[in-house]
Amino acid sequence: MDCRDKILSSEYYDVITDFPIDALRYAFFDLCYLEVDEFYNIVYISRENVRNVNEYIFDYKSVPKLYGLMQGEVGSQGFDPNNLIVSGITQAQRAPLSLTGRGVVVCIIDTGIDYTSEAFRDSQGNSRILAIWDQTIQDGAPPEGLHYGTVYTREDINRALQSPDPYSIVPSRDENGHGTAMAGVAAGSRLGNGLTYIGAAPEADIVVVKLKEAKQYLRDFFMVPGGVPAYEETDIMLGVRYADSFTEQFYRPVVICLGLGTSYGDHAGNAPLPRYLDAIAAKRSRAVVVCGGNEGNAGHHYQGNMEPSSRSGGAAVKPVEVRVAENAEGFVMELWGNVPDVFTVSVRSPGGETIPSIRLGIQDSITYSFVYERTKITIAGTLVEPSSGEEMILLRVAQPTPGIWTFLVEAVGSVHNGSFHMWLPITQFMSAPAYFLEASPYITLTEPAMARDVISVSTYNAANNSFYIDSGRGFTRNNVVAPDFAAPGVDVSTLRGRETGSSLAAAITAGAVAQFLQWAVVEKNNQIVASREIKNYFVRGASRSGELTYPNREWGYGRLNVVGTFDALIGV
Repeated sequence: MDCRDKILSSEYYDVITDFPIDALRYAFFDLCYLEVDEFYNIVYISRENVRNVNEYIFDYKSVPKLYGLMQGEVGSQGFDPNNLIVSGITQAQRAPLSLTGRGVVVCIIDTGIDYTSEAFRDSQGNSRILAIWDQTIQDGAPPEGLHYGTVYTREDINRALQSPDPYSIVPSRDENGHGTAMAGVAAGSRLGNGLTYIGAAPEADIVVVKLKEAKQYLRDFFMVPGGVPAYEETDIMLGVRYADSFTEQFYRPVVICLGLGTSYGDHAGNAPLPRYLDAIAAKRSRAVVVCGGNEGNAGHHYQGNMEPSSRSGGAAVKPVEVRVAENAEGFVMELWGNVPDVFTVSVRSPGGETIPSIRLGIQDSITYSFVYERTKITIAGTLVEPSSGEEMILLRVAQPTPGIWTFLVEAVGSVHNGSFHMWLPITQFMSAPAYFLEASPYITLTEPAMARDVISVSTYNAANNSFYIDSGRGFTRNNVVAPDFAAPGVDVSTLRGRETGSSLAAAITAGAVAQFLQWAVVEKNNQIVASREIKNYFVRGASRSGELTYPNREWGYGRLNVVGTFDALIGV
């Protein structure tokens, strides 16, 4: 096999490394790799060289997390500009600011784009799409240094648009429609003089990465139901690398927009994708916008607290109950502790069978099979997870019996901090409902919204200024403020109709950031601006309510307001 074949084959496992590849070549011989940046590499290793294939695959940090689309249902038709108006976007599009995203590149990393839509053409009928990297098509030229997928340039797309059969020239399609909806909200063209449709940055150039679906071995390990879109952390990281290549520092800025999320990870921004996004966000002429997810009302987060040893008077144990519905195929659940505490987990099934607690060493795992039930549980853990430095215990629960499962979390030795958190997967990654009986709606932002320097947004309903009940909420697990602010994400006009979901709040924000970057970089008002500064410009201009205290876990520092940002710049 050549490298492209290995990247695509399920016989080769994707591994994220943060050390020199030569060290891995010494241990594994059948592999290839792609460089993300000077820190991260993606390595594709033959499964014959990987230990614990059926249980834990590889050490936790190196296993790509799976991300899902943060979308809702499509509702009524018809264009309504209210979400753009309340965000100050429409006002900023008009004179004297005249901010339409001109000269800025908006990159959507998602399910692709319907490049034939009028919403992605200029007034002469030419495409506003600079390029599409379709990771699913393998018969064309890939991006330089990336070895897989096919790149279609603006010239290719314009030739296709002039053809009676455009897909014979550029066969890339958005079968799902989510990426097209995102691109339209962020950067859709002005149609019908703005009465039929308009996006937040209607004159921005567009770059699209169509993600390939996750490999089957990862879908099987994380027990993602069939037919549910799931994307690998590795492919998203490489999509970000591709988007970054379009930046011309101090002249042509890039906004990267992600409408995907996951509940896997430490919820403090230490996984590879959040860290890589932070590295991008720290560069000049870049901005990264991510959604906060739709997990706030799912019952998928539990926060436990144990009294310090001096007051507990004995062994510290916390029962955590999870109700599992009929026909659940299973789920992967994570527990994260805090230094210096050490925790173990024992399990009691609805039928009363128990798994005793056991101390696991470095990257150990063990699988238990129940006698009277078909359930299998693999418990894997590490006392010091390399990315975060915290204890992590992973529980893979396969074929769970319906009913209430009890996970007994016990502190080993003295209790110091006493805090731990547990998360179930995002809703669409579960074949049947499962939820904590004593769930907390907080710390439910999906990763990578906890990354330090990205712009992370929660979701609200602009029709009545109410917080969207399913929106993820902050803060991070280590109490850093996130989200930064809230953006409209309920009944947002897309090219498919009115849609709801946190991904649309991210798309609106990405368009607003493109407006700001036009003013700052393209028009040379602040050419050295980067994502971390843009975030604080928007925080200062956010709309705030007098009855709330900021920052807070739902609204961050307020509601998106582009005009308010410019008012703050002149001291209004």
